[in-house]
Amino acid sequence: MRRLQAAPNLAIATLWADWLSGGGIAASVQRANAQAIAGQIPPDQCLPEVWIEDDDRVDAARALLAGLTAAPARDWVCPHCRERIEGPFEECWNCGAAMPR
Repeated sequence: MRRLQAAPNLAIATLWADWLSGGGIAASVQRANAQAIAGQIPPDQCLPEVWIEDDDRVDAARALLAGLTAAPARDWVCPHCRERIEGPFEECWNCGAAMPR
């Protein structure tokens, strides 16, 4: 097993581990409950961590996580209210219409 990366919280760590598992890389979350002892040890030592089982798959795992964390930024104009939408959003913030495909 090899530590891949610390996550900012348990929800993100779980999402990352599930994403990796879905991509064929066996992963688990370690230190899931370590935040309970924050203050007694340094805060950065309490963060949940994502570990992978196969040491040889580290590069593939990092590439999968990079694809998840780097959401594509695109600009589009809502076909209903003509509002300009910037960033990774797929719905208009103004009227709720879906991004045209």
